[in-house]
Amino acid sequence: MTDTMKTAGARAELDATDRALINALQGDFPLSREPFAEVAKRVGLAEAEVIARVRRLLDARVLTRFGPMFQIERIGGAFCLAAMQVPEPDFERVAAAVNAFPEVAHNYRREHALNMWFVLATETPAGIADTAGRIEAATGLPVFRFPKEREYFVEMKLEA
Repeated sequence: MTDTMKTAGARAELDATDRALINALQGDFPLSREPFAEVAKRVGLAEAEVIARVRRLLDARVLTRFGPMFQIERIGGAFCLAAMQVPEPDFERVAAAVNAFPEVAHNYRREHALNMWFVLATETPAGIADTAGRIEAATGLPVFRFPKEREYFVEMKLEA
């Protein structure tokens, strides 16, 4: 039995091996010279097949991101949740402008007066204000910033 996930104009078939691989990639990724070989042993595949499946899942947008999570503040950077109130007729234009900034991640549309929410990630804390200002200049709209007051660790794993 397979599940079909709709992706941008295509369908990606998930088999039991894809599910096992997705589950194995969430947390405890090996920090070694050959991490994919170690994952391959866990799920009973060849290393090349693990890499090929991860690429296919990323290309099909079943996985939207595969990479490490950093505590950016420990290396001198900053994160900030930000939001904008975007008039509906301008939403796509503003989204494209905002998403063009490399400092922007996780841009979401919300049913709220502040209908565009995104995360700013910068190399320095001062970069947050600078990037927000550049976004305001590019869009003509204010960027509301919601800096982190407290950090919580929630290890979220989604069963595939």
